[in-house]
Amino acid sequence: MNFNHISVLLEECIDGLNIKENGIYVDGTLGGAGHSKEIVKKLKSGRLIGIDQDTNAIKKAKDVLESHMDKVTIVHDNFKNIKNILNDLEIEGVDGILLDLGVSSHQLDEGERGFSYNQDAYLDMRMNVKQELKAWDVVNEYSKKEIERIIKEYGEERWASRIAQFIEDERNKSAINTTCELVEVIKKAIPSGARREGPHPAKRTFQAIRIEVNNELGILKETIIDGCNSLNRGGRLCVITFHSLEDRIVKETFKELNLECTCPPEFPICQCNKKREVKIITRKPILPSERELELNPRSRSAKLRIIEKI
Repeated sequence: MNFNHISVLLEECIDGLNIKENGIYVDGTLGGAGHSKEIVKKLKSGRLIGIDQDTNAIKKAKDVLESHMDKVTIVHDNFKNIKNILNDLEIEGVDGILLDLGVSSHQLDEGERGFSYNQDAYLDMRMNVKQELKAWDVVNEYSKKEIERIIKEYGEERWASRIAQFIEDERNKSAINTTCELVEVIKKAIPSGARREGPHPAKRTFQAIRIEVNNELGILKETIIDGCNSLNRGGRLCVITFHSLEDRIVKETFKELNLECTCPPEFPICQCNKKREVKIITRKPILPSERELELNPRSRSAKLRIIEKI
């Protein structure tokens, strides 16, 4: 198994978590365990809970963390279930949570997973291979209207309507089974002048389909709220996003948790009784340094936001 992964904003995340040697920390997206390894190195009597829905990631993480496993608990699950995971482990509160929302480099590099538009593979894109919905189902069974909505909303693709139409035309002839077949359809849909500018012409569409398959945006706000509720006082939640839709959800959810009152301005007295739950540590997101961008171009769209429980 070729599993290469470079952890994004590594030093910034470790600093942001403000790690205590006896604390309990959660890496909700274990991936290649790069962040986890640095967290656990700072622990003495503390504990790290590593969560991932990708069995390949878990296998790799066990290798990377082998010498620290006395301080590590690894859970095969989705971070959306963080509340139940901690309940099952009989943990009442944690001192820090990290969520890295990017697709791991190994998922992009392993052609058979179907995440990459640069390698030919069956249209899969499942982070958890046990789930039923695959990219093939989205491309071949969703209505043209639904495909257009997904590509436009999740991919922010200006040519969403044409791409959806070309997909429908192609699948009416025969099923679109592989990544390369889908890339060819997308290239035909996007005018040649537009294809010469910006990123790979299939990038936004592939992103959109991946988000739909794994319900990445649907679970994010609830996970942030559950994560905040799981923090001890002074505990921190760090979230790394990779595109504007994710970042917008994180930013707005952090703002909601930071609000003291949500009553309309015309109310003379607060009726909602909402209390401020967090303070925002990062008024503006932390971005990769020039040095990191040179070493890892995939980090270019990463943004780190941090809150602290009060």
